[in-house]
Amino acid sequence: MNAETDTRNFADFHVADLDLAAWGRKEIAIAETEMPGLMAIREEFAPQQPLRGARIAGSLHMTIQTAVLIETLKALGAEVRWASCNIYSTQDHAAAAIAVSGTPVFAFKGESLNEYWEFTHRIFEWPDKRGPNMILDDGGDATLLVHLGVKAEADRSLISHPANEEEFALFTAIAKRISIDPHFYARIRANIKGVTEETTTGVKRLYQMHKEGSLGFPAINVNDSVTKSKFDNLYGCRESLVDGIKRATDVMIAGKVAVVNGYGDVGKGSAQALRALSARVWVTEIDPICALQASMEGYRVVTMDYACDKADIFVTATGNIDVITHEHMRRMKNNAIVCNIGHFDNEIDVAALKAYTWENIKPQVDHIIFPDGKRIILLAEGRLVNLGCATGHPSYVMSSSFTNQVMAQIELWGDAQSSGKKYPVGVYVLPKHLDEKVARLQLKKLDAMLTELSDKQARYIGVDTGGPYKPDTYRY
Repeated sequence: MNAETDTRNFADFHVADLDLAAWGRKEIAIAETEMPGLMAIREEFAPQQPLRGARIAGSLHMTIQTAVLIETLKALGAEVRWASCNIYSTQDHAAAAIAVSGTPVFAFKGESLNEYWEFTHRIFEWPDKRGPNMILDDGGDATLLVHLGVKAEADRSLISHPANEEEFALFTAIAKRISIDPHFYARIRANIKGVTEETTTGVKRLYQMHKEGSLGFPAINVNDSVTKSKFDNLYGCRESLVDGIKRATDVMIAGKVAVVNGYGDVGKGSAQALRALSARVWVTEIDPICALQASMEGYRVVTMDYACDKADIFVTATGNIDVITHEHMRRMKNNAIVCNIGHFDNEIDVAALKAYTWENIKPQVDHIIFPDGKRIILLAEGRLVNLGCATGHPSYVMSSSFTNQVMAQIELWGDAQSSGKKYPVGVYVLPKHLDEKVARLQLKKLDAMLTELSDKQARYIGVDTGGPYKPDTYRY
């Protein structure tokens, strides 16, 4: 998958620097050796071309690992257009390598919000006017764009009163598109056969739309596959969080008080990472079950109101808004480090900080200077610190997530090509046997030896010798 396109005759892309493509290709080759599940799926299904005819609009961090995902989708027969789902997460050498290979990609590190929404529109603009028939999403922005655009075509007042800078850019982009093509979004939605969603945040949006009756096509919730959420969210964050903090600040974490807001899978991995470097880790939680889990692991459970003037490092991991408020940051210690590993930057009240002086230290590292001279260190402007200040999760754990993504695309596209009855409009998770398949493929890289059930043992616990081994209700 490393053939180069003559970019003199191919201009359907927007990347930072095509000269970075050779470097990107070398890193893609390394990543492939660390992504056993994805490469095994490519080898197994490429001869069958199960995604032939699929035109996938992809909105997911444009990293080296994503490059391997894109090339797997193409190897299985799909056509692909791609944009990043975060203005700071693109690895420019990865984007360049994908562009040079002939895939339309629209992403560079440090996009403006206007560029971000322009690029998200570009993944829906196919040269032959056919448009996409599948979406692969991370955070739900591509799915949101289509659904909000359809509503705005019928009622422009829905995009007339933006509440923040992000909404202003989004609403402006939608209004501009409607003025050019009044039925653009409705036409796109009518052609979409399904979406596969990567993250907790995006999944919440899908379930909400389905509850409201506004979801326009079937969706597979990839995030809640066990081999995604219990691996990417937990073990990925366990390695990538402190990588981002250290690259950004070179801070000594040992001995510091670090607050992790939220103790879901992302928070659990983050707390483990900080404790492994001998930080004194405190956790904030709204959920008594998660709070009890944190307490049983030896973490102190506190509130932000209590911790804000005592801790040295703050990490949001909730997927909610206003977790760290302006008042919290006003009370923080001088040079407290503030960052986010949830999804959107509104976990931290970054908008309120715009009233103060910003001193840029280096890309994605800013001093926010308060009127009394106190400073806090804000990383990645409140966006994902592990991707904004480092390179995100390791390839191996992303192999689990992306193998689920590919299988979800195959499931939805295959159903759309046959009866369409298996996945009517709604939100689904992949069946357990596919989750277990991902785990088996990943284990091969680790030289793990699985014990096999005897027929007698299988009968005793009421399962098949080849699995699935747990009911859907089992909590890993």
